[in-house]
Amino acid sequence: MALKMTLGETLAAARQQIDRLDARLLLQHATGCSHADLLARPETPVGEPAGRQFSEWVARRAGGEPLAYLLGEAEFRGRVFRVSPEVLIPRPETEELIERALEKLCGLSAPRVIDLGTGSGIVAISLALECPSASLLAVDLSMAAVAVARHNADRLGAGVEFRVGDWFSPVAGESFDIIVSNPPYVADGDPHLKGDGLPFEPRMALTDGADGLACIRRIVAAAPAHLKPGGWLLFEHGYDQGEASRNLLTAAGFKAASTFNDLAGLDRVSGAHI
Repeated sequence: MALKMTLGETLAAARQQIDRLDARLLLQHATGCSHADLLARPETPVGEPAGRQFSEWVARRAGGEPLAYLLGEAEFRGRVFRVSPEVLIPRPETEELIERALEKLCGLSAPRVIDLGTGSGIVAISLALECPSASLLAVDLSMAAVAVARHNADRLGAGVEFRVGDWFSPVAGESFDIIVSNPPYVADGDPHLKGDGLPFEPRMALTDGADGLACIRRIVAAAPAHLKPGGWLLFEHGYDQGEASRNLLTAAGFKAASTFNDLAGLDRVSGAHI
């Protein structure tokens, strides 16, 4: 893409390669202009540094790289979270996990909550901000992911404690009122892993390298030792894993195993209490 072009010309050229909205957001991010600027002053020249950055982003977006990674941020429940290739991009389906956790937290006095595999921290941070009486602890195996989550918590003013480790290993001997998790649940070899920008996201956060239930099995098996009497385990899973998740919960001694649908009407979250 040629340099020294106007905002309008630059945007029009980019639209031949990528989605119109993506092009606009990337141009705003590269130049610092607003949507109103693009509409009111399309004749404004694009500076050389901004033009080079925009051209690079357009090429990367055309190659399938997710917009959120190019912008370095994504919105979730009305809040802007920092994201990087070290963490999954927030998805609206995860809101169901938060809604169910908030439902179970209602009426509890100073509850303790742990978020396993926190990634960018969207679950733990959302719960901390929307249930201020709760004490939130977030765990992730990736130090890089914890760094992203900690940055998000600090910027959004959420009181969350972070620890690095594999599932329950950093909380030996501790118990909680609610355990939440959005673990890797895509089966190894699933064709979805090859499209929709997923090749750019951290593979260890997407798939367990097995049948998609390996991490869920580990969490369900270990959770009873870390739950207070009556405590709940809630986790996100694939659209076709509801029945298997309920069976795992029941076999582990949990009560009232249930599966909840996302906004698309698909099985998305399962949970039960001890």
